[in-house]
Amino acid sequence: MLAIDGGLMTSVVLAGGGSAGHIEPTLAVGDALRRLYPDVRLTALGTARGLDSTLIPARGYDLELIPPIPMPRKPTLDLARLPVRLARAVRRTREILDRVDADVVVGFGGYVAFPAYLAARLRKTPIVVHEQNPLPGLANRVAARFAQVVAVTTEGTPLPRAQVVGMPLRRSITGLDRSALRSPAAAHFGLDPERPTLLVTGGSQGARSLNAAAAGAAAALNEAGVQVLHISGPKNTVEVGSVGGGGAAYVVVPYADRMDLAYAAADLLLCRAGAVTCAELAAVGLPAAYVPLPIGNGEQRLNAQPVVRAGGGLLVDDADLSPQWIVDNVVPVLSDPQALARMTANAKAAGRPDADEVMARLVLEVARA
Repeated sequence: MLAIDGGLMTSVVLAGGGSAGHIEPTLAVGDALRRLYPDVRLTALGTARGLDSTLIPARGYDLELIPPIPMPRKPTLDLARLPVRLARAVRRTREILDRVDADVVVGFGGYVAFPAYLAARLRKTPIVVHEQNPLPGLANRVAARFAQVVAVTTEGTPLPRAQVVGMPLRRSITGLDRSALRSPAAAHFGLDPERPTLLVTGGSQGARSLNAAAAGAAAALNEAGVQVLHISGPKNTVEVGSVGGGGAAYVVVPYADRMDLAYAAADLLLCRAGAVTCAELAAVGLPAAYVPLPIGNGEQRLNAQPVVRAGGGLLVDDADLSPQWIVDNVVPVLSDPQALARMTANAKAAGRPDADEVMARLVLEVARA
């Protein structure tokens, strides 16, 4: 602990840079720590590559840079260099921990967290791990063996002594009053607040299969009185064509910098199933038709399964998504107020909007123990 004006300040180091999926829960926990414990000192670790050097300082955090340690997946020259690079990163991280007199290191996985875990272990600094995904990465699998607390987003995550806390999310999402914002949100996008609304988004870059299926179902959606807010991605073009005379709008935007308003305007989403997306939608009570990314290890399907099992969403393989699937599965829900209300309530019941504060309290308990 740092001595400040005769008192003691708890020093917390956050290790969650590398990707938005790691950065967002990291900063959500940091925000909760600031809110609950104003005297805490927070230091974030990151690298000069990726989003770390922009997103983290923009949220008002002290950022300390460490050398990146990407983990080669194949036997290459980079794999041979890994021990030297890792030793350098651990040494640099330990210098930072010493300088800020760290009381606890909170890691969220990824190549920033790995050297932080090792440096904390060498320094005998307590460690708190949070795993966002149902299939943990290498860094968290290693750290979970010696961490004081292992927190996870979903039940059944294969880590020792795991306790389910949910996904830490920013308050601008978990505190969202969708009903109160419905009318201004609809006006923001040129929509009718009285019509059922489908929000289509494939993430920040969009998704071709979602774009094509939604655009192909435009006429049927219009005929059913369902309006669409379609976030296509900045590099994608969506051709909707004639939608008939139903009068329901089909609004296409390349990007939305106010996802809170997009969520408030929507009744149901057609989207991918990233861990943060699934957690956000459950936290605000938004049902979705989840289309897991067809590449990778099947992680996105696992992300969506808890809320789908709870009756708060639909699940369809990317290969099976088509305009007809939307007509057969999405339109009936949006056309039936009672079915939509049930799915909305089930989605909200599956959410954990307080995960940020639960994590913050766990971190301070460990730091002050």
